[in-house]
Amino acid sequence: MAQDNSGKLLWFFAGGAIGATIALLYAPQTGRDARRLLKKRSREGREAFVDGSRDLVDKGRELYEKGRRVADDAAEMLERGRRLMEG
Repeated sequence: MAQDNSGKLLWFFAGGAIGATIALLYAPQTGRDARRLLKKRSREGREAFVDGSRDLVDKGRELYEKGRRVADDAAEMLERGRRLMEG
């Protein structure tokens, strides 16, 4: 489920970057201004991508820890049940 969202987020940022690049290339500006704006937009896009990636990594860590706690709790319950059955 989290993987589906990460793929969508990645395609969203990629589409935005491609759209911005095309818009800049067709904008009526000088070459120097267009390159400066393209550089600025690519830096902003990279920063947004890094921030989004950090959020995904943090969410993945949270899910991993939650899963580990659930597995530990289940193992403990199974051990208690085994001890009860043994006497």
